[in-house]
Amino acid sequence: MADLQKHEIPTSNCTNLSVYVQGDLSRLDQKAVFLTIHDLGCNHTAWVQFLEHPVMKETRERSVFIHVCIPGQDDNDKDLPNDKAFPTMQQISEDLPTVLDTLKVKLVIGLGEGAGANILARFGMASPDRCMGLILIHCTASTAGVMEHFKDKFISWKLSSGVPSSAEQYLIIHKFGHQLDSVENKEKLIKDYQERLHSKINPRNLRKYIEAFLKRSDFSSKLESKLNVETLLVTGAKASHVGSVHTMHQACNKTKASLLKIDDVGDVLTETPEKFAQSLLLFCKGIGVLTSVPLTGVDRQRTFSGQSKDGRPLVRQRTMSMEEYDTPNLRRFSFS
Repeated sequence: MADLQKHEIPTSNCTNLSVYVQGDLSRLDQKAVFLTIHDLGCNHTAWVQFLEHPVMKETRERSVFIHVCIPGQDDNDKDLPNDKAFPTMQQISEDLPTVLDTLKVKLVIGLGEGAGANILARFGMASPDRCMGLILIHCTASTAGVMEHFKDKFISWKLSSGVPSSAEQYLIIHKFGHQLDSVENKEKLIKDYQERLHSKINPRNLRKYIEAFLKRSDFSSKLESKLNVETLLVTGAKASHVGSVHTMHQACNKTKASLLKIDDVGDVLTETPEKFAQSLLLFCKGIGVLTSVPLTGVDRQRTFSGQSKDGRPLVRQRTMSMEEYDTPNLRRFSFS
C-alpha cells in the first residue's frame, strides 16, 4: 500500500473527517493536487489501488492526492454514534473547504466516484475558487430513481447483522452495472469487492452512507448556472447510472462539461483503469497541469541539436523543466 499520512480534521457537519494524504504537501506549488472521494461500499483505498496501477506512475509521482474518507467508512471503523445524525451529501460537501484550509491547499482537481462524485459536484458549484476542475465517475444530479424499490429493504436492514444479501446485491449492481455476466474478469472483481465488503467495512456505518445517498437532494436545475468549473463526466456503457449521467450532462453548460462513455464497461475504475487514466491525464493537460507527463503509447516530444538540410546547425531552444511544466498556471483559469 502507498505511503499515506493520516489527518483527523474537525469539521462542522461531519464532526471529524479522516483524510489521507498521498504525496508531499510541502511541494504543493510544484504538484497537481487532487481531492478524492470514494463511492458506497468502499473507502479511500479504492482510489489508492487505482493510483498504484503502473499506468498512473508518472501522474502519481507529479501529484499530491488528498483522499477523504466518509465518516464511518474506514477499514474496521467502530460504530458511529446513534445520537448524531449522519451528514447529508450537501453537508459533507460543505466541509471540504475546511479540509483544504487545514492542509493549506488553495486549489484542487476533484476526483470522485458514485456517491463521492455527487458530493464533489456540490463542492465544485459552491466553491469554484477552490476547484480547478472535476472528474466525476457515475455522477448523478437527481434524486434516487431506479434504486427506490430497494429502499424498503435498506430500512429493514438490522443493525446487528452484517450486510444482507439484498443490500449486497444493490451495491454490486450500483458498482458493476446490471449486465454482470458479460465481462470475462468481472467474476473475480465482484468476489474481491465482496471480500472487502465482508471483512473491512462496518455494515452499520455503511447503511448510513447508503441512506444518505438515497435521500440526496436534486441539484440538476442549478448545473447550467452554478457548475462553472471544467468538468469531465465519465460513465461505463453498462453502468447502472449511465442514464443519470447522460441526464446530468444534458443539464450542464456544454462549454464547461464533457461526457465520456466507455463501451462494454460497468465499473470504470476496476475494469478499464488504463482508459480512465489516459482520459484523466488528457483532462489535466487541457486545464494546464501535468503537461510533461506522456500519454500512454505516445512518445514524449524531444528537442535536439542537429543540422538542417542545408547543413546549418539547428539551435536547441530552451525547454521547460518537468516541474515548470507541471506547476499550475493560475492565469489560465477564471473563476466566477
